[in-house]
Amino acid sequence: MEKHIDVKLHVWRQKNAKEPGRFVDYEAKGVSTEMSFLEMLDVVNEGLIKSGGDPIVFDHDCREGICGACNLVINGRPHGPKERTTTCQLHMRSFKDGDSITIEPVRADSFPVIKDLMVDRNAFDRIIAAGGFISVPTGSGCDANAIPVEKTKADMAFDAAACIGCGACVAACPNASAMLFVAAKINHLGLLPQGQPERYNRARAMVQQMDAEGFGTCTNHGECEAACPKGIKLENIARMNRDFIKASLLYRPDTGPTGA
Repeated sequence: MEKHIDVKLHVWRQKNAKEPGRFVDYEAKGVSTEMSFLEMLDVVNEGLIKSGGDPIVFDHDCREGICGACNLVINGRPHGPKERTTTCQLHMRSFKDGDSITIEPVRADSFPVIKDLMVDRNAFDRIIAAGGFISVPTGSGCDANAIPVEKTKADMAFDAAACIGCGACVAACPNASAMLFVAAKINHLGLLPQGQPERYNRARAMVQQMDAEGFGTCTNHGECEAACPKGIKLENIARMNRDFIKASLLYRPDTGPTGA
């Protein structure tokens, strides 16, 4: 049976990356427990607009848990209290009547605030552009089943490819490291036969771009895996590190192995 609850919201409001922000309190009354968290914010915004206020800015797209745009830090946890759940798939039945909910943007220097809860995650796009692809000079791709792929590696590649680039790993990491994201994007290509020709140059280029974007390094806290809504595993970071070290020792950009 549908229930309705009242909750108090403490929402981070910030005009842009250069101006200081602050928490502003709102009340969300009569919220259906069947609403998603973003639908609840929509209702709050409708009330703000009707009263002549400035609506709360937050990012979203698919609202199906697959695009990664919706990442909010809710009560200190990326995406909120439910494991393996994105913000847009989080429902208000996860909260109780009278609860106070603190809502913040992702906190990282590499993700500057655009406004309120929306941050600029173009740093992830630049990391992908550095090497997160397979070059195909001419012609169309071959049939999916034309190249045999070992089942174990296919499963690992599929698990890594589940990363939606939401930034929860960065938000959860005390170092604001993006290594879980980068490792997932490197490994889902590097584990497949089609990704082998550029495997080591890809690892080096993407890690170097990650460093250039100002993300922190990994010190094995494991918070990234715990916060990841898709359950990307830490072992991906170890695999990426092996490829990066081998690339640094044996490979030169665009030339392949040195012969060492």
